[in-house]
Amino acid sequence: MKFKTILFDAYGTLFDVHTVIETCDKLYPERGESISHLWRLKQIEYAMQYQLMGRYVDFYTLTNQSLKYAAEANDIDLTEHEEKMLMSAYMKLNVYDEVKEVLAYLKEKGYRLAIFTNGPKHMIDPLVSYHNMNHLFEDVISVDEIKQYKPTMASYHYAKNKMNAKRAEVLFLSSNTWDIAGAKNYGFAAAWVNRKGNVAEHKELQPNVIIKSLNQLIK
Repeated sequence: MKFKTILFDAYGTLFDVHTVIETCDKLYPERGESISHLWRLKQIEYAMQYQLMGRYVDFYTLTNQSLKYAAEANDIDLTEHEEKMLMSAYMKLNVYDEVKEVLAYLKEKGYRLAIFTNGPKHMIDPLVSYHNMNHLFEDVISVDEIKQYKPTMASYHYAKNKMNAKRAEVLFLSSNTWDIAGAKNYGFAAAWVNRKGNVAEHKELQPNVIIKSLNQLIK
């Protein structure tokens, strides 16, 4: 690869957001998948809605609001104890199976690796530490530092400057098509990690490559 810097989105790209299905199912049998998917959907929608309104709300707060919405939509009277359990589960999401091996390989090859996420550092740093991956990343870059959610132009520009990199030297990876579109709109090369065979949302802002897992970065 011609790139020197590789930026990874966190949620859905490195960490499986639907890890929480297990805890949801324990609390609310057979409703875990419904809760988890709506929780994630509202999390993204809230971020973009607040961005458009010019009212920045940090991602942890949005995650909590989204959980409450998902619970109410599923006719669940969420208790304080259940809320704490589910928010705690979000702080211990599974890492996808291939992630550590691929990151170690890329780092050994001399690439500069960083996480670039909508999540605040107090959400991401514990996840990285929980999976013993601190040594793999040069930086964890959060939009919380500038209060500009992806896919705003300002967010990607901030990440580029944080890494002291040129646009042409950066490869950005995300599982989210709106994030890929945002990166392409800014001028990054982008690889869409399409684990589930989804359809691209923005035909005019196609990724440079589509992969099913990070293993394809090695190949």
